[in-house]
Amino acid sequence: MSGTVTAVSSNGEYSFTKPNRDSIVLLAGLGVEGDVHAGVTVKHRSRVAKDPTQPNLRQVHLIHGELFAELEDEGFRVAPGDLGENITTSGIELLSLPVGTLLHIGDEAIVEVTGLRNPCLQIDGFQDGLLKMVVGRDEAGNVVRKAGIMSIVQRGGEVRPGDKIKVELPAEPHRPLDRV
Repeated sequence: MSGTVTAVSSNGEYSFTKPNRDSIVLLAGLGVEGDVHAGVTVKHRSRVAKDPTQPNLRQVHLIHGELFAELEDEGFRVAPGDLGENITTSGIELLSLPVGTLLHIGDEAIVEVTGLRNPCLQIDGFQDGLLKMVVGRDEAGNVVRKAGIMSIVQRGGEVRPGDKIKVELPAEPHRPLDRV
């Protein structure tokens, strides 16, 4: 299984969206160089308020670009970086990957998938009604989160649009993604 990086984004200040960049640098154990969410411990405000000593399992946020086309069909205009992701991908069903999957990105970088992004109400501040589009329920009543996946950096390196992504699944039994 493989895919491609379509965009990279980062922001050194807290804001909902992240501007696109020509490249980003992933730092092992930390996240995206210069990004407000980089660090060994949690940086997301809601998680810091609960326990600032928690490990940062949300160092790098990835979203499948195919989500943007799906949202556009429902009348929303969303582009890479708009939902705060660091890496926008194509060709990989990110939401179906198990916990512990390694994503080899470009020539050097490796991130380990930790779980699903659990978007908050800020997403409706970006576009009213968007939260309902990225968090819903399936026919059985189970919560379905579609706003991307979170990961930690195992090996650093520069990442650029056009870089290839190779998926390395963990040993079985696979553990499905849950929110982190």
